[in-house]
Amino acid sequence: MFKEFKDFISKGNVMDLAVGVIIGAAFGKIVTSLVEDMIMPVLGIILGKINFTGLKLVITPASGDAPEVAILYGSFIQNVVNFLIMAFVIFLMVKLVNKLKKPVKEEAPAVEVPTKEEALLAEIRDILRNK
Repeated sequence: MFKEFKDFISKGNVMDLAVGVIIGAAFGKIVTSLVEDMIMPVLGIILGKINFTGLKLVITPASGDAPEVAILYGSFIQNVVNFLIMAFVIFLMVKLVNKLKKPVKEEAPAVEVPTKEEALLAEIRDILRNK
């Protein structure tokens, strides 16, 4: 069982997947920082000095020991922007990888060369048809 597991792990696809997951997680943090620290503040200034992280719809205000119940739609907007940027970058990466791959040349279908008998029979058929 250990040998099978070792063979499974040492295959290229599993290692590529592991590297992809690690790089994807790091890239996700970079995009999250880009959205939270650069894009959303600029967007907030453009839209009238709005802080998106503070946007919420309070359903039940805090009272005593009970915390506030609110819908944090500002945070949701940030996450949507984050997702759109990630999806766009992944789309560009897939497009680039597909462009870098060599196109698979389609083989032309082989033209069947008729045998001598078939060629003679076709000639006879054509002659009979013309008469």
